[in-house]
Amino acid sequence: MHNIIYILFIGKYLMFVSVYMTAKNRKEARKLALFLVKNRLAACANIFPIESIYWWDKKLQNEKEYAIIAKTQKAKIKKLISAVKKIHSYSVPCVVSWQIGDANKDYLDWIKEETNK
Repeated sequence: MHNIIYILFIGKYLMFVSVYMTAKNRKEARKLALFLVKNRLAACANIFPIESIYWWDKKLQNEKEYAIIAKTQKAKIKKLISAVKKIHSYSVPCVVSWQIGDANKDYLDWIKEETNK
């Protein structure tokens, strides 16, 4: 019985993800972050400068970009990815998510509240 209760409790908190994205500059990163938060596809988004090294068109690239980390519910991830692909300037935008493990319960409740409005 205790195992079932534990699984139900843990399952409630496995419904949250962090989403990592990149953008060509701060302006685009801000546009993406604002769109996602205003449309309740994410509760919040952090933006910061990064340096990216990757292959594109058979050439090694080394570019300044901006990263975005958004927090949302797992149930919103497909809509979030679709929205990013529609408004992003890249033909193949980086949009990857990972499940949030141990976290502040109050913070997870806040994510749920803000993305359910």
